[in-house]
Amino acid sequence: MNTADLEATALSLVTPGKGILAADESRRTLELRFNAAGMPFSDAAGREYREILFSTPGLGAFISGVILTEETLAQATEALAPLVAQHLCLGVKVDRGPLPLALFPGETCTEGLDGLRSRLHQAQASGARFSKWRAVFGIQPHGPTDGAVQANAHVLARFAALSQEVGLVPVVEPEVLMTGSHSLERHAAVTTCVLREVFRALAAQRVHLEAMVLKTNLVLPGSASGEHVSPAVIAGATLQVMRRVVPAAVPGIAFLSGGQSEEESTRHLNALNHEGGAPWQLSFSFGRALQHSALRVWAGVPANRGAAQAALHRRAACNSAARFGNYDEAMERAA
Repeated sequence: MNTADLEATALSLVTPGKGILAADESRRTLELRFNAAGMPFSDAAGREYREILFSTPGLGAFISGVILTEETLAQATEALAPLVAQHLCLGVKVDRGPLPLALFPGETCTEGLDGLRSRLHQAQASGARFSKWRAVFGIQPHGPTDGAVQANAHVLARFAALSQEVGLVPVVEPEVLMTGSHSLERHAAVTTCVLREVFRALAAQRVHLEAMVLKTNLVLPGSASGEHVSPAVIAGATLQVMRRVVPAAVPGIAFLSGGQSEEESTRHLNALNHEGGAPWQLSFSFGRALQHSALRVWAGVPANRGAAQAALHRRAACNSAARFGNYDEAMERAA
């Protein structure tokens, strides 16, 4: 493990004014998004869509890295060449997704540790400089349980250690879902519990904190709670949790959108950075919240390619401004 190189890559991923484009959707997720936009899905259409995203002119001004699936990275297609040309870091999602956790009804644990070392070596040989693993936690009346939190924290830490061993920066993603009727306070309490256990596990596995990125959720009221709070309140609650449990050695936190709209995600990111005073870079790693407009504009029509790229470019520019707390909603109407 070359510590200096890993630290430099981690810092580059959270460069001020930039964030990470998550393009690691499963085939099923991509199909659902196509269908929601009124388009039939095929593997060829999925490849064409990703090629449109990756070849967007000027994307590197606002995006530091792109998370890919193992399949996309291994294909080594010409579609990845524009990302390399714009000096974007290539990353790879290596988890196999959540499966039911034995003896814990209704809870899951993300799998994929078997054979991970060799898959990480292959990813690095294919050009990856970072890796990502997601663990998901749903809020239930009496959950998530300590057992589920501990199980997921352990596999996140093992993933991070293996990644650093082979020379990849781990993007560690514990996500507490916003789905449900819970309050803002309940979401804050569960997020605190999860992150505290994750960092305990990372320390136990000797993960070098300066050479990782935390990808996690904002603190939000449940989507079915009927509770409406301002971006400033969400930013304050989120930063309070992060200050309590995230070590200052971590170079940056890349917040996920987690079901928020494009505009909501940007407003909340802007509020976080407007408040300031955090010891980490406050960045973003968005999938749907960067891509939704581009997919809708493209709609599978070849003539719409340029307009779709303009939509992605505008969305990325808005989030870049939010990294400095300078986002203005008038930017949404800019050409």
